[in-house]
Amino acid sequence: MKPSLAPSSRVQPFSSKSRLPNKLQGNNRTRPILVSFALLLTALSIFSAKADDDRFKDVEISATKLTDNVYLLTGSGGNIGVSSGEDGLLIIDDQFAPLAGKIERALRHLHQQGGGKADARPKYVINTHYHGDHTGGNSHFGEHGTILAHHNVLKRLSDNPKTPKTALPVITYDQGIHIHFNNDTLDVIHLGAGHTDGDSVVHWQQSNVIHMGDLYFKDRFPYVDLKGGGSVMGYRDNIAKILLKIPDDIQIIPGHGEMASKAELREFKHMLDDSINWMRGQIQAGKSLEQIHAAGVPEKYKSWGWRFITEKRWIDTLYNDLSK
Repeated sequence: MKPSLAPSSRVQPFSSKSRLPNKLQGNNRTRPILVSFALLLTALSIFSAKADDDRFKDVEISATKLTDNVYLLTGSGGNIGVSSGEDGLLIIDDQFAPLAGKIERALRHLHQQGGGKADARPKYVINTHYHGDHTGGNSHFGEHGTILAHHNVLKRLSDNPKTPKTALPVITYDQGIHIHFNNDTLDVIHLGAGHTDGDSVVHWQQSNVIHMGDLYFKDRFPYVDLKGGGSVMGYRDNIAKILLKIPDDIQIIPGHGEMASKAELREFKHMLDDSINWMRGQIQAGKSLEQIHAAGVPEKYKSWGWRFITEKRWIDTLYNDLSK
């Protein structure tokens, strides 16, 4: 609902009894400025909320069934993994805050279709990392569910004073945790700094599905959040570790992009290898960042640039991290 002032509403001026410093109480010219500033903040808040509503109003949440109990939800933001069954609902990531209602309706529908109870409120929410396109729905789903994440996710979300308490993880871990849910075991694994310093992947052992979080952008240059503790080398090494752990026939949920196979994840790892080796060669040859931009990435990877991580931004990320 769009908040508004009724036509008859008036803002009362500060009286002489207002709890303002004495020097302000006696300054008539200051009072209208304070009132105007308060109204400006209110208007900006309303405008920001309206902009968010407009941005997400046409987003549709789509569900894809992967196994009897595992689903993929897509909308706007990071892909959502879902476990639905006799134990209830568990979700991995929850996209942007304005989409929480749509996500809950999609969860209710798929849960009922699978014979579950009508309650579509997840018992557990796993955050693969702290970014808002994966944790924006925390404040909604955290009211009734338990949020789990790596220690550093709690730290980074807590560093923002605007984060409500319901949006914070209440169970955190170091290297990982096992969740026994809906006749399956979910291995939640932290491999060290990569996309951020708090990344987790989630592997359904029996269902043979893995959610990679933003350790995998399918057929795209990845976002390595260097300010959030990310590491280009760590990112590549984490992908290599996952490839050694998973079977060939596994279904892979990337953080962004369509469902993938192990062969496609291996191709992504080759791109990382080639990018690292290429940038190291440029740096060792004494090339400046401007010269590297002018030449561009190797031709075979030019199509991997996208709206958020363009070819230029990928070059910047590689150069800034590998030239240290």
